Amino acid sequence: MYLFDTDISLKQKGEIDFEGIVAPHWSINANPNGGYLTALLAAAMQRKSDKKWPVIVTANFLAKCETEKQSKVVLETVSTGYSLNRYQANLIQDGTERTRAWATFMDENSCDKSVNRYEKEAPEMPPREECFLFPHVPKYTLYDHMDVLLAPSCAGWIKGEKNLSPHSEQKGWIKFKDDRPCDTLSLLLMADSFPPPVLASHGIVAWIPTIEYSVSIRDISDTVWIKAVFRSHYLTCDIVEEDGELWDENGKLLAISRQIAQFRRY
Repeated sequence: MYLFDTDISLKQKGEIDFEGIVAPHWSINANPNGGYLTALLAAAMQRKSDKKWPVIVTANFLAKCETEKQSKVVLETVSTGYSLNRYQANLIQDGTERTRAWATFMDENSCDKSVNRYEKEAPEMPPREECFLFPHVPKYTLYDHMDVLLAPSCAGWIKGEKNLSPHSEQKGWIKFKDDRPCDTLSLLLMADSFPPPVLASHGIVAWIPTIEYSVSIRDISDTVWIKAVFRSHYLTCDIVEEDGELWDENGKLLAISRQIAQFRRY
C-alpha cells in the first residue's frame, strides 16, 4: 500500500463513526495540508456511499488541526438518490470540530463522456527539466512526498529574485515521489499542493490559511505527471481567491478547484 493510502485510512468504529491519526507526512509548516484533510474526509464518505466518484468535495477549515493526534470523524447522510449521494463529515480532535466537509458522489459508469466539450485548452507548460523542483524545507513534509516542479516564471519568489512576477500565478508539474497512480482522492491533495499564487507576485510576506476549499473531479489521468495551474485575480479586505486546474499530459481535464483564503502579513 502506498503511503498516501495508509494516511487516509481510518478505522470504522460504528455505522457513522471513524477513528484514526492525522498523519504528519502531508504538512505545511507543521500544519496538515488542507487537501490532505479533505481527502481524508472524502475517503471516509466514499466508504459509506455505494456511488464512488466524488464529483464535488468542499471543506471548511474551522480550527487548527494537529498531526499525530487521535481524531474522530462523524458522517451524516444528507441525501441519497438515483444519480447522486451527498454526505457530510466532521473531523473532531479533543472534542472540538476542526474541519467539516461535504461530498457529492455519482456512479462513474453513468457518466456520458461522449458529450464532453472543452472551450479552453490545457495550459502550456515548460519542459520539466527547465522547472524548479520545490526543495525540502523543515516542517514542510508535503514536499518530501510530492514532486512539485514550478515553472521558471513562477519561481522567482522562492529563489530570492528581486523582480517578482506581475501575475499571481503558480503553475508546473506534479506527481507522487513514489509514483502512486492518480485517482480521485489523490486529486484532492494535488489541487492544494502548490504554493499560493499570491506568493509569486508578493513574495514571502504573508501566511495564507485556507478558509474554504472546493474541488470538482472531472476525470482520471492517463499519465504519471500532471499539469497544474493556479491563479488569483483579486486580493481585497485580506481575502484572496485561488482558481486551479489539473490536466494530464494528453490534454485531459482532471479537476478544477477554488479556494478562499486569508492574507495575513507576517
